[in-house]
This record gives sequence, C-alpha cells and structure tokens, in this order.
Amino acid sequence: MMRLLYIETYKLFRQSRTYYAILALFFIEAIVLLSAYYQGTGIIDIVLANLKDTFYFQGKLLNGNLIIYFILNSFWFHVPLLCMIIVSGMLTTEYQEKTLETVLMQPVVKWKYLLAKYIVASLFTIFLVLLLALTSFILSYGIFGKGDLVVYTNGLTFFEHDDAFNRLVYAFLFGTLSLVFFSVVSLTLAVMLKESFKTWIVAALFLIVSTLLLKIDLGNDVWNQIAFFKLNNTWQYFFNHNIEWNTIIINSVLMGLYILVTMLVGLFLFQKKDIG
Repeated sequence: MMRLLYIETYKLFRQSRTYYAILALFFIEAIVLLSAYYQGTGIIDIVLANLKDTFYFQGKLLNGNLIIYFILNSFWFHVPLLCMIIVSGMLTTEYQEKTLETVLMQPVVKWKYLLAKYIVASLFTIFLVLLLALTSFILSYGIFGKGDLVVYTNGLTFFEHDDAFNRLVYAFLFGTLSLVFFSVVSLTLAVMLKESFKTWIVAALFLIVSTLLLKIDLGNDVWNQIAFFKLNNTWQYFFNHNIEWNTIIINSVLMGLYILVTMLVGLFLFQKKDIG
C-alpha cells in the first residue's frame, strides 16, 4: 500500500496542472491582498459609517486578521473547484490514455489502487489548505500588521488579536474537511464518468448547487442539520461571539461520515466496473 501511495504522489506532482493549480491559488490570493491594500479602508469606512458617529474606534481595523478573514470567505469556492479539477484528473487521465488497463493487468488489487488515490487526493487537499493558510498569515501580517478582528455575522463582533488568531486557525483546520469532501466527490465522479470534461462539468455543477443550497432553508431542523451542503460553512461558527463547539464537532463528524460513504461508493463502483 505504501508503494501505491508513493507512486500516486509522484504521478500527481509530475503533472503540470498540479503546479498550475498552486499558481492559480497564489494568483487569487494576490488579487485579494491587492484589493484590500488599495480599497480595504474605503470599504470599512462605508460599513462602519453610521457606527463611527456614535462610537470611537481605536486601532487599525484594516489589519492582517481581517484580510485573512476575507481570504477565508473568498476561497471556499475557488479552492474546492481547483482541487476537484486536479483530483478527478488523477483517474480520468488514466482512463483516456488507457494506462489504467495496463496498470491493472499487474498484480494490483483494484480497490487498493483507488484507495491510494483517495488518500493522496485528501492529503493533497490538506496540503493546499495548509499552504494557503501559511501564506495568508505571513503575507497578511507582514503587509497589514496585527490588530483586532471585526466581523459581521448577526451583527458586528469584535475579537482581540490573540482570540482572532486562534479562531482563524480553527476555521482553516475545520474547513479543510469540507474541501476534502469535494475532492473525494470529484474522484468518485471520475469513477462513474471516466471522461475529464464530463467529470469537470458535473463536479463544478455539484459545487455550485451545493453553494446555492447552503442558504436555503429546508423547512426541517433535522435536514438543516445533517444535509451535507449545510455543513460546508461550519468554519463560520468560529466567528460567533461564543464558539458552539458541540455543533462544530457534530458537523465535523457528519462531514467525515459523508467523506467515508462517498469513498466507499467509489471503491464499490470501481471494483465492479469493467475498466475497458
């Protein structure tokens, strides 16, 4: 199994599109940072215009913590989309180039072969999030400095720097589960569809629909709690005044179960499917 993991990792980082995805990640991050640098102060002044007539704000509100929060909000669509394109290509490329047939003619267990891809895909997704988090903290603090974080959820909430830093770290960590889920979904779609463009289109549609359904009330508290698309904003709970740890842990366990079930479905279909 370790040899399969090594081979899949090697193949993933041998593909040029993997590095294009990483460069695209940096490019989007740079756009957010530049936008904040040139327009951030004006946006904050508009948001806080009425409050500044009543309250006195001390300190620099446009700081690294706020920029990292902006990056968090902007990346939960772009990053999973990039991951889904790269991860699905781990299998669709082998279908199209007929290398999968050659590989499975060797003494390789089919489900183990795909499981190695799932594991490497998940690790690659975690790597991207860690890379994003690391560069976000370094660049944001380096350019904009430290300070208190102000966010607008059910009203304006302020967090001191140390508290804000911890909440942002937790948001990245727990948000990673959502991205791993989308990567696993894309690989399962690749098992079913085989072709790259079909898989990319369906994967992108799945992501878009999931994002749209996030804001829709299903009319039932249980479904609002357990539907997979309702779990994708769990990271936002870290920016409530009081962190709802019970809800976060339950959501994370449910998302972990969705990942496992999606993976098992893919393994079952791949094991039964004719590779020809």
